[in-house]
Amino acid sequence: MNSATPRPSDERFLALGRIPLLKPRPAAPDARWNPSAFVGEVVPFSVTAFREGHDLIGVRLNLTSPSGVTSVHRLLQGAPGTDRWVISVPVGEQGLWSFSFEGFSDDYATWLHNATIKIEAGVDVDVMLALGHELVTAAAAETTRTSAQRRKLSSLAATLGDHTLAADERLAAATAAIDSFWNHPLASLSSSTADQQLLVERTRAGAGAWYEFFPRSEGAKRAADGTWRSGTFSTAAKRLPAIAAMGFDVVYLPPIHPIGEVNRKGPNNTLIAGPNDPGSPWAIGSRHGGHDAVHPDLGSITDFEAFVAAALEQGLEIALDLALQAAPDHPWVTEHPEWFTTLPDGSIAYAENPPKKYQDIYPINFDNDPVELRAEILRIVFLWVARGVSIFRVDNPHTKPAEFWEWLIAEVNAVYPDVVFLAEAFTRPALLKTLAMVGFQQSYTYFTWRNTTDELTEFLTGVANDTADFLRPNLFVNTPDILTEYLQFGGVAAHKVRAAIAATAAPVWGMYSGYELIENVARQGAEEHLNSEKYEYRPRDWAAAERDGTSIAPYISMLNRFRREHPALGQLRNLVFHPTDDEAILAFSKQLPSAHTANGKPDTVIVVANVDPHSVRETMVHLDLAALGLPTQFEVTDAVSGETWTWGTHNYVRLDAFTEPVHLLSVRHPQPTRSAAKARPSAARQPKQAPNAS
Repeated sequence: MNSATPRPSDERFLALGRIPLLKPRPAAPDARWNPSAFVGEVVPFSVTAFREGHDLIGVRLNLTSPSGVTSVHRLLQGAPGTDRWVISVPVGEQGLWSFSFEGFSDDYATWLHNATIKIEAGVDVDVMLALGHELVTAAAAETTRTSAQRRKLSSLAATLGDHTLAADERLAAATAAIDSFWNHPLASLSSSTADQQLLVERTRAGAGAWYEFFPRSEGAKRAADGTWRSGTFSTAAKRLPAIAAMGFDVVYLPPIHPIGEVNRKGPNNTLIAGPNDPGSPWAIGSRHGGHDAVHPDLGSITDFEAFVAAALEQGLEIALDLALQAAPDHPWVTEHPEWFTTLPDGSIAYAENPPKKYQDIYPINFDNDPVELRAEILRIVFLWVARGVSIFRVDNPHTKPAEFWEWLIAEVNAVYPDVVFLAEAFTRPALLKTLAMVGFQQSYTYFTWRNTTDELTEFLTGVANDTADFLRPNLFVNTPDILTEYLQFGGVAAHKVRAAIAATAAPVWGMYSGYELIENVARQGAEEHLNSEKYEYRPRDWAAAERDGTSIAPYISMLNRFRREHPALGQLRNLVFHPTDDEAILAFSKQLPSAHTANGKPDTVIVVANVDPHSVRETMVHLDLAALGLPTQFEVTDAVSGETWTWGTHNYVRLDAFTEPVHLLSVRHPQPTRSAAKARPSAARQPKQAPNAS
């Protein structure tokens, strides 16, 4: 035999252990990057594990926190026939966790399974009891067990070896003792996976409610001669208590920097701006400064810091737009022309997204001078963090190199691990997912354009399952750029439906100001607001709208209050859809077991929505009560109407788009009886396993 030929006994060439362990999760699609979670998230860990023949196995998760505390969790068998093993564990510490899976032959469970079959059939009775006696005697001698455990096992061994007792009595004692082996099994033939890592980030990286508004519009005044006086950080701060009262956690500001004067855009993106037109905030930079400055109309840096402090007093964090582009009169254009793309005629290329053209914006070229450019961008991010910004909403990250974002986010989070980056990545799936893998804590998604029950079910199932290990969706219902046809023509019902689904289907959602006023007039033939706030001041009379009943701010407040009352809604991966008899009725639930709630009680929410904003719908909603752990009858209370009903497996609903198109139902879980509570296995135990298939 050639000496280079691997020998069968050479374990260097063996990829599997004695107990195969495959497809561990959580995992990113590419092993070069870590999966992620957030503090307070209940993370499902899973692995495929099996062995040959009929002997039973067990699987354990070894989990180590960033502070070095290791815990061991026994996994449960998943769906029958899949060989998938699962356990959900809350992660409560920020930082880099490590985990591995261990598979082993569960000798006691295998013996008990075989003994039960044979003894009940009267086959090999004495042999099976003798084998059980040997196993338990060996377990009682293990020094890793406590003295109390060893005494209990010695007693069981004596029972199994007591020939004065009937075989079924000895078998009953062995069956009753199965829980004693759950956390300390009789294990042999073990295999382990390599250590893997899980990045756990702060809670706001994965849960929160966002509100976007333009500071320049708050307090803006128009004089009789048509000239405008801009709103300021000071006048904008007066809006913060109302935003906090609606239950939002994050205030997102479009760029607050000086706006270019060269090629400034007029109303509705027209090419010529008048003397009173403020221009687009995304056309950054002028003689007043660039990305490190604030627009003089808004105030000073000191005024901005006072605005941040006012927000924090209201329990609000500030998210600032990070738009890496420049107006033609940005200082970078003259100081660093190499940071842009020069055309053959000597002009600098402006931004385009055909058919849209942005003559007031120069995109950055990241390849001509990457070292100096990266240093400048890092300086700017650090500067705004020092000024109180904790979150950055990144404009069009898919038009910049993904490797740049991997570098920048790693550099920032190495110094400021609490800083969060949201990707405005309305782009192709592969690029959207890659941006999430390389570091973006949140991402815009295609939710904006998913409206039917089939579209929503497919999309939300994907983000709650397929990509949840590395991509966190922020379900924004609208933006200054996006006013979908659904919102244009669906009226109040459409706005309520979209907000309700966004606020309950994912832990992070957001809206752009004016949504609560049902601002739904678009430019003809476009998915954009008419008289867009991107190009002009848009002061709003919030108080008058609430007095007139034309604002759904109370509805938004109710949604965010409902979110805070129900910890199940703070999770992403627990979304389950339920069938209905009407194609326009969407039904889903979210549940958090009692083991993972602060009050020790299970939390279950059921959402039922009529996604047709022009109709009244009557149908049946069908629930899998066993999967939800609910009895045949239980009470639900609707947060929208305050009504309480008795529900079961099949439930009639009537949803009127012209009144209230959504049910937000909280389930009243029956109190378990003392005997039932005692009999119920804990989340960490599985008293009996099914055998492997032959």
